[in-house]
Amino acid sequence: MTQDLTFITKTKQLIDNLKSVCANFGLGNDGNEFKIITQVFLYKFLNDKFRYEVKKQNPELAAADNFTEALNALDEEEYQILLALLDPNVPRLHGYQLISHLFNKQSEPDFAKTFDDTLRQISIENADVFSVKAFSGAKDSLFDELSQFISDSSQRDAFCRALINKLFEFSFEEMFEEKYDFFATIFEYLIKDYNSDSGGKYAEYYTPHAVARIMAAILVPEPVKGVRCYDPSAGSGTLLMSLAHQIGEQNCSIYSEDISQKSSTMLRLNLVLNGLTHSIPNIIKTNTIAQPYYLTQKFDFIVSNPPFKLDFSDFRDDLEKDSFKDRFFAGIPNVPKAKKESMAIYLLFIQHIMHSLSESGRAAIVVPTGFITAQSGIEKSIREKLIKQGWLRGVVSMPSNIFASTGTNVSVLFLDKMADSEHIVLMDASKLGQTVKEGKNQRTVLTREEESRIIEAFNHQEAVDDLSVVVRKAQIAEKNYSFSAGQYFEVKIDYVDITVEEFQAKLNGFEERLVRMFAEGKALDSEILVNLKNLKFKA
Repeated sequence: MTQDLTFITKTKQLIDNLKSVCANFGLGNDGNEFKIITQVFLYKFLNDKFRYEVKKQNPELAAADNFTEALNALDEEEYQILLALLDPNVPRLHGYQLISHLFNKQSEPDFAKTFDDTLRQISIENADVFSVKAFSGAKDSLFDELSQFISDSSQRDAFCRALINKLFEFSFEEMFEEKYDFFATIFEYLIKDYNSDSGGKYAEYYTPHAVARIMAAILVPEPVKGVRCYDPSAGSGTLLMSLAHQIGEQNCSIYSEDISQKSSTMLRLNLVLNGLTHSIPNIIKTNTIAQPYYLTQKFDFIVSNPPFKLDFSDFRDDLEKDSFKDRFFAGIPNVPKAKKESMAIYLLFIQHIMHSLSESGRAAIVVPTGFITAQSGIEKSIREKLIKQGWLRGVVSMPSNIFASTGTNVSVLFLDKMADSEHIVLMDASKLGQTVKEGKNQRTVLTREEESRIIEAFNHQEAVDDLSVVVRKAQIAEKNYSFSAGQYFEVKIDYVDITVEEFQAKLNGFEERLVRMFAEGKALDSEILVNLKNLKFKA
C-alpha cells in the first residue's frame, strides 16, 4: 500500500508539474492545455513501457549504465530481433526517441522542432496499434505538434525543454513490476479540471466508480473468456474499464463508439493505462446513432451511460428510413417545440443496444428513472418488448444525486437474453448512500458495503425488506410493465398484542379527547357568532 501511495503521489505531481508548465507559458485553462497534458502523459507512459519491456527481454540492456546509449549502439539487425521479441501491443521506439535522449539534447538549437519531429515519428511508426479510427476509416495522429500551441515562436524551445525536464524526473517502470491497479484514481485526477460546466462539456466522462463496479459485478457474476465488450457512448471508458477488470483484461476485447474526439483520446489513454492496448484499434470516433460503425456486429457484454438529452434534430428525419427501422422498433422521439436539446436520445441508444446483443448477450444501461414507469410512448414500448422477449434480468434504482453533475434520478437496466423471467429482480437503492459535497454540488456516495449489498441481493435473486423484490414477468405485465420496485413491495402493518383492559383504556382515552375537542369547538362557534353581531359598517 505504501508503494501504491508513492506511485500515486509521484504521478499526481507529474500531472501538476505539466499543468504548471502550461500555466507558465500562458496556456493555463487554455483550450489546448487538455491536448498537451494528455499527449505528454501518453508519451511518458509509452516511453517507460518500452524501456520496461525491452529490459525484460534483454538482460544486457537492463544492466547497461546508460540504457539509451546501449540501445542506440545496436545495429539494425539486432534492433529488429529485439522488436520481434516484444508483445505486439508494446510501443516501438528508437533510442533517439526516448525521453532520456531528448533530455540530453535540449541545449541544442531548434529543440522544439526536434521534440515535435520525435513525437510525429513515434505517431507514424505506431499508428497501427495506437491510433483511433473515424467512421471513414481514417486514423488520427497520436501527437500534435505541441510547440505550435505557443504563439510566440521564441518561447517554443523553452516550452519543450520544460516539458522534457518534468518527464525526466521519475519513471513509471517500477509500477509495471507491481500490479498498478489504481489507474482510475490517476485518470480521474488527470481530467478533473476539465470536468466542469465552466470548462466544457466533460460531464460525460464521469460515471461514478461505484455505479460502474456494480454494473460490472452484476453483469459478470462468473468467470468468462474470449468475450466482446461494447459501449456505444463510451466517453472516456469508465464503464468499459470496470467491465474489463471484472472479466480480466486478457479475457476480453473492447469495442467502442463515441462522437467526441476528446472522448476517444481519453479512452485511448485509459486503454493504454489499463493493459488493453490490443483494443485501441476498436475505438471508433463516429455518430453511433446516425453512422454506426459496428451495426452488423453483435456483442457479449454491453455497458452504457448514454446522453439523456441531446439535440439530434439535424439527422432525426434520416432515422425514419427503412434502413433504420429494424433497429428503432419502438420509434424515434419527436422534436419538441420549445427545447430541442431536451430530445430523449437515450431511447435510441437503448434500442441500439438491444439490436447489438449477441444471442446470449447481456447489457447494463443507465437510464433516467422516469423511463421505468412511463405509462405510454416509446418508453413503454421498449419495456413491453423486454418483458415479452424475456430479456429483463432486473433494475436497480440508484440514490438521488449519485452523479454530481446532474440532479436526474437514475436507474440501471440489466438485460440478458438468457434471463430467468420468473425471477426478475427490482431494487430500490434510493435510501442508501451518504451525501458529500463536491464543489458547489452535492453527491450521494455508496460505501463498499452498500455496493456489496446491492450486488449480492441482485445476483442471488433475493427479496430484501425495503430494498428488493423478485417478480415474474406476468406480474410486470399486470402492472402496465412498470419496472419500479416500489410498486411491488408488500404493504406491511405493524401491530402489537394488547389485553382487553388495555384496549378499553385506550378507547376511553379517545372518547375523552373527542368530548373535550367537541366542547372547545362549541365554545369557539359561540365566540365567532358574538363577534359577528358586533361588526358595524362605518361610512
